[in-house]
Amino acid sequence: MRIVADQNIPQVESAFSELGDVELLPGRKISQNHLIDCQCLLVRTVTTIDKNLLHNTPVQFIASATIGTDHVDLDYLKQQGITFSNAIGCNAEAAAEYVISGIFALSQQKNFDPFKRKAGIIGYGNVGASLLQKLRTLGIEALVCDPPKAEQANKAIDYVDLETIISECDLISLHVPLSYLGDHPTHHLFNQHNLARLKHRCLFINAARGPVVDNLALKDIIGQRPDLITFLDTWENEPNVSRSLLEQIDLATPHIAGYSVEGRLRATEMIYDAACRHFNKSKHWKMSDQLTKPRLIDKISAKHSLDFWQQLFQQHHNIWQDNLALKNTSELGNSHFAHHFDSLRKIYPDRHEYDRYILNSHQIIDSSKKNVFDIKKAALIAHELLFQ
Repeated sequence: MRIVADQNIPQVESAFSELGDVELLPGRKISQNHLIDCQCLLVRTVTTIDKNLLHNTPVQFIASATIGTDHVDLDYLKQQGITFSNAIGCNAEAAAEYVISGIFALSQQKNFDPFKRKAGIIGYGNVGASLLQKLRTLGIEALVCDPPKAEQANKAIDYVDLETIISECDLISLHVPLSYLGDHPTHHLFNQHNLARLKHRCLFINAARGPVVDNLALKDIIGQRPDLITFLDTWENEPNVSRSLLEQIDLATPHIAGYSVEGRLRATEMIYDAACRHFNKSKHWKMSDQLTKPRLIDKISAKHSLDFWQQLFQQHHNIWQDNLALKNTSELGNSHFAHHFDSLRKIYPDRHEYDRYILNSHQIIDSSKKNVFDIKKAALIAHELLFQ
C-alpha cells in the first residue's frame, strides 16, 4: 500500500511505515498527481479534501490529524465510499491549557486579576469543556454559550445565550467549529456589531477557527477601543494573515494552541488506530512509548496567590516566546511572512501538557510571609487538580 502524508504530522512515518510505503509532503502542496497510486491519505487542516483532489484516484481511506473538518467535503467522500476519520478531542487539553497560559500572561502585562473576571466560553465541545473545568477549578466564574447543545433534551449544564455572554462577561474565549450554514452558523459570529458591544477592558480570545471573527472588523474596533485586550491564535486567510491586525493584537500566536507534544502524538495515534481498523491490520505503534518521564516544576517564590499562578503557568510555557516569534517579522514581505507562519508550526518546540509535570508543595515559598494560606491553597489546587 502507498501512503501519502502531511510531513507535519508527528512521527507519521514511524507509525505508518508498517502499513505501507509512506511519502511525506508539505500539506499545502499535496495534489491529485501525488495520489495516482495512493490508497491512504493523511492530512491536516491545510489540505483541502474534495473532488478536485481525489477524482480518478484510488484513495480509499483519508484521515485528518485534526479536530476540525471544514477543510473536508464529507458529502463527496460519502458519495465515493471513501472512509474518513479525524482526531476529535486530540488536542482539547493542550488548547485549554494554552488559553489559560494566555490569560495569566496577559493579566501580568495588562495588570488585571483573572479571579475577579467573569468568563464566557462560546462552544462547549472538547476544548470548551476542558477550559470550563480549569476555570472553575481555579475559582473563576464562567458561563457557557452553545446554542446547538442548549437545544438538546439532555443538557449537561446550564447554557446562556450570546447576548448574555457579551453583556456580562469581560473574558470571552471562542471554541466553536467553523460553519457557514444551518441554524447557528459561526462564520463571522463576532462581526462589527458584536465586537463593538464587548465590555470595557474585555479580554477577547479566539482559539477556534480564524473566520469565526471578522478580522477586518476587529482591526477597526481595536482602533476605536484601545481598552480591549486581545489574544488571537487563529486568523482569517492563514497563512496570509493581516499584518496590520497582527501588530494590534496584544498576544498573537500562529495557530498552535493545540500543539502540545501529547496533543500531536495523540492525533497521530488516533488516525493510526483508525487506519489499522480500516485495513484490518494489527496495531503496534503507541503514543505512550514516545513520551519522556514527567518533569519537576522549579521552585516558586511568590508574594501572593496571583503571583504564584502567573509564575506557575509561565514556567509551564512562556507564551510570550510564541508571540515574539510571530510578531518579530517586520522585515519580511507578505509571501515570506506566509512561509514564516507555516514554518513556526512545523518547527514548534516541545510543549508538554500539565500531566507531564510534578509540583511539590515544599517548592512553594511565600516571599511576603503574609499570604501563607492563599499560596498554600493555590499550591494544593495546582498539585491535586491541574498538575500532578
